[in-house]
Amino acid sequence: METKHIWIDTDLSVGMKRHKREGYCDVDDGYAMLQLFKAKNVEIIGISAVFGNTRIDDAFRLCQEMSTKFAKNQIPVYKGAGSAIDLSKVETNNAVEALASALKETQLTILAIGPATNIGILLLKYPELQTQIKEVVLVAGRRKPTDYFKIGNQGNHARDLNFDLDNQAFNIMFEVGIPVTLCPFEISSKVWIGADDLKKLDNGEAGNKWLAEHSLPWLAQWINQGATGFNPFDVLASHYIIAPEDIISEDLKAQLEIHPDDTVKDNNKEVFKNYLLCSNEGTFPVKYCHDVVSDYHEKLMESLIKKS
Repeated sequence: METKHIWIDTDLSVGMKRHKREGYCDVDDGYAMLQLFKAKNVEIIGISAVFGNTRIDDAFRLCQEMSTKFAKNQIPVYKGAGSAIDLSKVETNNAVEALASALKETQLTILAIGPATNIGILLLKYPELQTQIKEVVLVAGRRKPTDYFKIGNQGNHARDLNFDLDNQAFNIMFEVGIPVTLCPFEISSKVWIGADDLKKLDNGEAGNKWLAEHSLPWLAQWINQGATGFNPFDVLASHYIIAPEDIISEDLKAQLEIHPDDTVKDNNKEVFKNYLLCSNEGTFPVKYCHDVVSDYHEKLMESLIKKS
């Protein structure tokens, strides 16, 4: 089995309370990282933190915690961008420099499951390294601006957060022309994690127990919105890297368009935002993941529960 050399770039926020509004942060980055830690066909070269679901300092601390406790401290962790790219003053950081050094040694697949800021900075600062990137796998995009991602049945729409927080980073990747694979809401909305799954996940291993425990308030938050479980967004992207045969995709073209912000209720064309749209009529080629194989849930749980 061919070993895949992977770099993880993440806004890890497991167990964190939101710093801008009530509630808890997403836990799905933790599922993606745990799944990759356990995969036999993956070598993780490095982990970089980026702002997003939580502040950069918290994301960096949590990445260090997961590497130290659940990957036996064998994966180096670097602190990346704390805010979106400012084209008027592009500054590098420890994560970008470490990723650049790694790319000079070997080609890498990058799992970017937060805002793509670190990747965008890398491509601006080190354009000569773009051919060393085999693929960037991201969680973002949709087909139409009216493809809403609904949380439960209370009328709330989720943001396309990774894209929304740094449109410019995506634009840079597209203009440079590196291979991009998108795992959007369309695919993650077909996969659910519920209370019974969390009981199975808590199988005695330290990483599993930690993730299952911190997933309980996140699950309760979704149930409060009328759902019966939660969608583990980022794990679809890590699963694509480990076993692409379990993920159904098609070749499309992406483009950025401005439309009314669908996450603002009663928005009478007063609040607008960029959308990352994928169709046959776009500009930039992407691989667009949109479905899973029929026994996907079983395969997902097996990948998470198996011993390290």
